[in-house]
Amino acid sequence: MPNYFSKTAAGCTLAIACLAQVASAQGRGPAPLAIPNPTYISIPLEITVNRPAAEVWKRVGKYCDIGEWLRVNCTIIAGKDGEFGAVRSIGNEILVGKTELSYTYTQPVREGQPYILYHGTLEARPLTATTSKLVYTLVLDNSTLADDAAREQDRMRRAAQFTTALENMKILAEGGTLPPAPPRGGGQKGGPPKQ
Repeated sequence: MPNYFSKTAAGCTLAIACLAQVASAQGRGPAPLAIPNPTYISIPLEITVNRPAAEVWKRVGKYCDIGEWLRVNCTIIAGKDGEFGAVRSIGNEILVGKTELSYTYTQPVREGQPYILYHGTLEARPLTATTSKLVYTLVLDNSTLADDAAREQDRMRRAAQFTTALENMKILAEGGTLPPAPPRGGGQKGGPPKQ
C-alpha cells in the first residue's frame, strides 16, 4: 500500500509540474508581481483589559467603533456594519474577515499608488473569565519606502498610532471616558490610518 501512494504522489507532482510548464509556455502562467521584491512586515500590538472578551468586543468591536477610539469620523459607506464587504469611510477600508470576537480589513488599490497589501486585524482574546486581551495586528509591504530608516520610521509611526488606539479601547471597554482629543496637526495624530 505505501508504495502505491508514494508512486501516486510522485505522479501527481510530476503532472502538476508539467501542467504549470505548459500553462506558462502558453502565456497563462502567473503575471509578474507589481512590486517585484515586496518586504512584508507585521506589527503586532496588544493590551490587557479588565473585562471579559465578549463585553470588550460589544463595547469596541463594531466596525465603525474605530471612529470613537481612533478619534476620527467613521460612517459605513457601503454594505452593513459588521458584514463581509462593508466599507467604512476611513481609508475606504473593506471588511474581509471576521469571527465572533475579531475582524480583518484591508484598504483598496488606489490609482497612481503602489498597492502595499495593507491589512489590519482587531481581536478580543479571552484570558480568564474576567479579563481579556485586545490584539491589533497590521500587515503590509514596506518595500516602496526609500530605505531602512524610512521603513523603521513608518513602522514606529504606525505602532504609536495603534498603541494609542488600544489604550483608548481599554479605557472605553473598562467603562471609562476618553480624555479630550489632542489638537490635530499635520494629519499624523488623530487622522485616518495612512496606507
